[in-house]
Amino acid sequence: MKVLLTGVAGFIGWAVARRLLEQGHEVVGVDNLNDYYDPRLKLWRLETLKRYGRFTFFKLDVENYEALRVLFETHAFDAIVNEAARAGVRASLENPFVYLRTNAEGTLNLLELAREFGVKKFILASTSSLYAGQPVPFKEDLPVNEPISPYAASKKSAEVLTYTYHYLYGIDAAVLRYFTVYGPAGRPDMAVFNFFWRTLKGLPIRVYGDGSQKRDFTFVEDVAEATVKALDLTGYEIVNVGNDRPRSVRELISLVEEFTGKKASVEYLPFHKADLKETWADVSKARRLLGWEPKTSLEEGLKKTAEWFKEHWGWVKELRVD
Repeated sequence: MKVLLTGVAGFIGWAVARRLLEQGHEVVGVDNLNDYYDPRLKLWRLETLKRYGRFTFFKLDVENYEALRVLFETHAFDAIVNEAARAGVRASLENPFVYLRTNAEGTLNLLELAREFGVKKFILASTSSLYAGQPVPFKEDLPVNEPISPYAASKKSAEVLTYTYHYLYGIDAAVLRYFTVYGPAGRPDMAVFNFFWRTLKGLPIRVYGDGSQKRDFTFVEDVAEATVKALDLTGYEIVNVGNDRPRSVRELISLVEEFTGKKASVEYLPFHKADLKETWADVSKARRLLGWEPKTSLEEGLKKTAEWFKEHWGWVKELRVD
């Protein structure tokens, strides 16, 4: 297949690109390389993709419809995997407009071009943040009509647009709700990368709440596997992609200390109103539809993440991490 993969320099997009390329697919990757977090990390990810012969990169923003259109005029895509997004619950309260433009309007641009150019496979990266206020474990059929952050609202908008284009134009669409993805070369604004980096630098970890909140930490390679498998789905499906084993933030800190060999200094801050107390994915649908199972325990995934930090610490320690 020839796959258009947006957000290819992002954490999950990069892992999905590797998985596709290793399976022999051709990947045309686009990314705007924005500075939401240090672009040096994105550039490093891109460099690792250049060794694959069937990979092409364009610096391009999914908000730019005309630039996307040129891409569709020059490439015949079999599928679109939309990993481009403005991410981060708390950051979305500071600049909600960019979240709507990228996550909703960017998705609409891709769907409209898919319709016009006859691309019949579409995967949308979505989020567990939509489940706020719902009972755990989260199942895909729970009502998610009251998002509590602009980020979640923009992702809900993207999901609804995706369904509309499936219904009207017969595009096979899979909406994948990811749960707290982590791993080597992860996002500096997320807990796992941030906690490792700050502990290794001797800086305090910031925890919003008392640390009892739980997350369904999901290893990035497991997420990439599920995403590629979703290309085989037909119709319209919403599928949870999580580890199905929630762990507390306190447990995460203890494991970071274990794998770094350093004691973490923790600064506790008030719990944020837009955060969830617990995330927990019911992945029975992914098992049934994708034949997929999360394989990586938190201990195993953190060990691999720690090894990456140690191997690349010479330049990683210089990154801008808020």
